[in-house]
Amino acid sequence: MRGLQAEGGAPVARRRARLVVILVALAVVVYVADLASKTAVLRALEGKAPLVVIPDVLQFRVFFNSGAAFSIGTGMTIVFTFIAVGVVVAIIRTARKLRSLPWAITLGLLLGGALGNLTDRLLRYPSGFGRSTQFQGHVVDFIEVLPGHFPVIDYFPIFNVADSAIVCGGVLAVFLAWRGYQIDGTREGK
Repeated sequence: MRGLQAEGGAPVARRRARLVVILVALAVVVYVADLASKTAVLRALEGKAPLVVIPDVLQFRVFFNSGAAFSIGTGMTIVFTFIAVGVVVAIIRTARKLRSLPWAITLGLLLGGALGNLTDRLLRYPSGFGRSTQFQGHVVDFIEVLPGHFPVIDYFPIFNVADSAIVCGGVLAVFLAWRGYQIDGTREGK
């Protein structure tokens, strides 16, 4: 009996391992894309006029964000740093129960995005190890969509690759939860 149980458990363990590899690989791709894009934009545009990619639709402009999305909570950078750490820990713990490809993709997007912005909060100005402003670095945002087309708020939020991954992962998580898909691969109501 034990031999049968062990054999039956092996495919489940292999599937979970493959899903964790997908989660980690996607997180690494998002993280590297975020870091590379921020580095390139800082080298090319810091202290310069925005780079118009598509007039009135898309431009790249360096913006250092000390808050969260939409620049909410400026001055609370350290709080967002600890929230990001909590998200990373929660995703790592949740990965042990992972048996769903859509959830692996969702968690990979969220993990990569959270790590991208967390790196900024830990290492970018005015933060840095050994400084009194540790954990308070500003996130580099640079993608500006529809500049000047929102008269009520005067601008559409400027964001980065990590923010995009977090939003896509969040939307996907809401969709999966709404449809009843569980992290363990089961579906509520089925």
